[in-house]
Amino acid sequence: MLRGSRLECLLSHESELNSDQLMVRKAGWPPLFCIPIYGSRKMTNTKSLELISIALSIIALVLVLTLLPTPASGAFQTNDARARELFVSIVPVLKHPRCLNCHANGDFPRQGDDSHVHTQNVRRGLHGFGKYGQRCSTCHQEQNVAGPNMPPGAPHWQLPPADIPMIWEGKTPGQICRQIKDPKQNNGKTIAQIVEHVTSDKLVMWGWNPGEGRTVPPMAHDEFARRFHEWARNGAACPE
Repeated sequence: MLRGSRLECLLSHESELNSDQLMVRKAGWPPLFCIPIYGSRKMTNTKSLELISIALSIIALVLVLTLLPTPASGAFQTNDARARELFVSIVPVLKHPRCLNCHANGDFPRQGDDSHVHTQNVRRGLHGFGKYGQRCSTCHQEQNVAGPNMPPGAPHWQLPPADIPMIWEGKTPGQICRQIKDPKQNNGKTIAQIVEHVTSDKLVMWGWNPGEGRTVPPMAHDEFARRFHEWARNGAACPE
């Protein structure tokens, strides 16, 4: 504050206020609102109005920021029926061989569009990377090997680990949904982390670029990602 200046609050007696200050008092300002007076008790109309305008802008901004809904506050409207509908719509992707071959029953991966048992008879292993000399990385590199039905590849090629195998085969959409959301079965992931995983993880995205001789899921990846995001925004409710 400038030397010689002081704050004059609207708590002052009305006889001590000028016309602009009286106007603010009658408008119902909070009792602790103060305006600076430089030099004397009287202000020019221009300076007073400028300060009032600034104060109004600040208060309006605070109100807007306070009332804006945020995901953390839960103020966004949820729509359970819409969320269930969206999840059901993405199940054909989850049950397509490009996904299901790594989420099938048993302690081994599947191969092909008919989901037959892996020819090399590999096993999951404790962490999902295979066992002993039959590690996934022995044949599966970080990209597909060129040529029809050659070994596919993507970063971190693996099955889900043994303690959370995330098996979808033979399960209903509701069972799959609840399994995906359960922190005890999804490695402690939040809904946001689940959405990030299924929409941007390179191993998941491989399903839409599986190499020659393999079919792709029945929905474009962008549309799959959009529906998964919308499912989460609508409350992530699961089908019955």
